[in-house]
Amino acid sequence: MSGISLMITFIIAIVVMIVMISKLNIHPFLSILTVSLVFGLIGGIPLVDQTLADGTKVSGIATVIGQGFSSTFTSIGIVIIFGTIIGAMLEKTGAALKLADMVIHVVGQKRPALAMELMGWIVSVPVFCDSGFVILNPIRRALVKRTAVSSVAMSVCLSAGLYASHVFIPPTPGPIAAAATLGVGEQLLLVMGLGALASIPCLIVAYFYARWIGQKERAKDEADAVDAEGKVETYEELLKSYGELPSGFMSLAPIIIPVILMALSNVSSVLKWQGALDQILLFLGTPIIALAVGVIFGILLLSQRKALGDLYEIINDSLKTAGPILFITAAGGVLGKVISSTSLVAFITENAPALQTMGVFFPFVVAAVLKTAQGSSTVAITTTAGIVSPLLPVLGMGTPVGAALAVIAIGAGAMTVSHANDSYFWVVTNFGGMTTEQGYRTQTVVTLLEGLAGMFGVWILSLVLL
Repeated sequence: MSGISLMITFIIAIVVMIVMISKLNIHPFLSILTVSLVFGLIGGIPLVDQTLADGTKVSGIATVIGQGFSSTFTSIGIVIIFGTIIGAMLEKTGAALKLADMVIHVVGQKRPALAMELMGWIVSVPVFCDSGFVILNPIRRALVKRTAVSSVAMSVCLSAGLYASHVFIPPTPGPIAAAATLGVGEQLLLVMGLGALASIPCLIVAYFYARWIGQKERAKDEADAVDAEGKVETYEELLKSYGELPSGFMSLAPIIIPVILMALSNVSSVLKWQGALDQILLFLGTPIIALAVGVIFGILLLSQRKALGDLYEIINDSLKTAGPILFITAAGGVLGKVISSTSLVAFITENAPALQTMGVFFPFVVAAVLKTAQGSSTVAITTTAGIVSPLLPVLGMGTPVGAALAVIAIGAGAMTVSHANDSYFWVVTNFGGMTTEQGYRTQTVVTLLEGLAGMFGVWILSLVLL
């Protein structure tokens, strides 16, 4: 098959995959695998392993699929599981609320919307944005009651803050998976740093939009902050329901200790330290080990809260949460492996100038199309990473910094946009006391603005770093 024909087939395959996921409601795992299989066969991958006349071994389609699937689990599987477990531990112990309380004390009660946004931004680093909104929504309602600030503004700020770190900053599973697929899984600190920088314009744009839209829209819970049972619940009552919250250090430790370990590992590599200290730091700074240490601190937190009896249930629930993500991520790895095993990459390389003009915007556009079409940011991130991975050198992003920027660009695209096919849209709309039409004017618009602002931040970083 000629290069142009293969490119057209590839575009059709992506469209078919989107239709399967979004319109036919076929699970992303099956959709991605099916498209990978058919595209691989059309792209010339043989049915079985072969040895050519010159002795070159060519893998068959089953081998290629197996390699793509297993490589993803090897590089990122345990990391995703550990990240999910840490998030569940923070939820169970009230540490997530303690982190929120710390933000309130730093920002102050005179700026509750900003406090809500920063609170969401911090909490969503280890916790999924959906569950993060549910966790923090009682605080939002209580602050609405206490400060009389717009409920809509508070909902938009909370949603935007959660979303920014959800798509940009590991150990959220999407960015971790994309980093592994693009070859920077061992440099998560770099991805975290760039993600944090890129999230700044998102937070700024979202904050001012929230203040503006908060003056235009009125939510159902604007007058009173009530819980699901219709009872008024103050901020103090919410905190009291958890008893005495854990200390600030113990609340931060499961997140900050892995970050410090990865940072020390990077410092050791840069400074070329030698000897036993270097080996220990490199070992502890490996993402799997660093997050394992975070899990240990989470267990200590559970012990301190006399909740070790809940450990089995927490891990069991975390595995249920991580499972679908792992398999979808692995399916995305299969698609990337299939693409790289056809002549498509060679054709694109030969015609590189056309793609080089898009550069860092290419991952953003692909992720935005996938996100808008099928709803899941995680699916958009992992699938786009598989598509972009073989193309990084062509896009001028073949260095570790370039690959890390590609991860962030994919994250910006995976924000754009949240609407009715996204579960997060319904979480924000329903818990925020808004109608569907209000959801489009608030959640959908703010995610569009965040995505564009995030991509602007990535573009600025690319001008400086690439």
